Amino acid sequence: MIDTAIIGAGPYGLSLAAHLRSRGIAFRIFGRPMDSWLNHMPKGMMLKSDGFASNLSDPQGTFTLKRFCADRGIEYADAGTPVRLDAFAAYGLAFKERLVPEVENKLVESIDRVAGGFILRLDTGETVAARNVVLAVGITHFEYLPSSLSHLPQELATHSFHHHDLDRFRNRDVTVLGAGSSATDLAGLLHENGANVRLIARRNSLLFHSRTEIGKRRPWWQQIRHPSSGLGPGIRSRFFSDAPQLFRYLPERLRLHIVRTHLGPSGGWFAKDKVMGHVPLLLGYKVERALAMERGVKLDLRAADGATQVVETEHVIAATGYKVDVDRFRFLSADIRSALRTADRAPALSSKFESSVPGLYFIGLASASSFGPLLRFAYGADFAARHLSLALAKSVKHAAAPVRSPSTATLSSGQ
Repeated sequence: MIDTAIIGAGPYGLSLAAHLRSRGIAFRIFGRPMDSWLNHMPKGMMLKSDGFASNLSDPQGTFTLKRFCADRGIEYADAGTPVRLDAFAAYGLAFKERLVPEVENKLVESIDRVAGGFILRLDTGETVAARNVVLAVGITHFEYLPSSLSHLPQELATHSFHHHDLDRFRNRDVTVLGAGSSATDLAGLLHENGANVRLIARRNSLLFHSRTEIGKRRPWWQQIRHPSSGLGPGIRSRFFSDAPQLFRYLPERLRLHIVRTHLGPSGGWFAKDKVMGHVPLLLGYKVERALAMERGVKLDLRAADGATQVVETEHVIAATGYKVDVDRFRFLSADIRSALRTADRAPALSSKFESSVPGLYFIGLASASSFGPLLRFAYGADFAARHLSLALAKSVKHAAAPVRSPSTATLSSGQ
């Protein structure tokens, strides 16, 4: 039986694994490395987070995105220069090769409780026993499709999570739903890829972040009223960025409201010029009904004042975000899912990221309802990895043999 199994090999899973190995904790990590970034976000996308807030976490804090870009000759700035999706994904893979080479590109099909831990069954047929399990699956499993579209076949309506290569939409009529960065990025990229695209949003206007000006010194009073943070400027963002443990002590209802609303739908500053004046906008409308037609979809729209619009399109892409729901973890046994204490369908966690099922931990988006907006972004990986690795180091039995450095040893995937 191993000490810890990590499910997911994105920024959170890789960061935790790097910290566990530095502490000599025996683990195995399963998943497709950087899968969401490589296969579920549109090519050409830019990250909304600044460069300094887009690092994975290693114990020494030395293998940063800045260092990676410098080594590869990739344009980089701590702020003011967008981080390209392909650069960030390549950085994650380089982090994996350097610090977590034992990632196993396998999927976990089921997890059951047993005495003293858990049994994991992999898609290869292998079974693995582990004392602790950490779910670090990111946005996978959580895409939210509006009920007005849920009855449509995938040939006509999909979630943005399912679109990496946009070439299939060249010369086609596409409608994007949403007002956030996923929606604006997607609409702008579809336009650049030759699609006839429009954007529909419930909001009456689109919001875009302001570009951070490098080298411009702000007055002291602005620095106090709008301090910088990994989540952007502002006192609230600074608190959520620096004090996720204190966030846990807020009333549950307030915590859930903050996670839903803080840093609400808004695009990156770089997306504004790609959308405004290029993509037709229908703002202030919601989809009241969607009907499948022979060559596409008919959307009946309604505004708050009762005004209506009808749109006919070949395909609808819902860039409508993600909603955590433990019932979507179908690989968890019914026994485990029924034993999980939740808050608005998200797992309720202890200060150590542990759920109400002893030995089962959640990090990343699934932990945001407990620790705040920080855990919705890659920037939260450092906090999660450091705190959870420390907690696991205190509770698990260390491996009998010391873990060798990945730079000087070839490690088997069965560690």
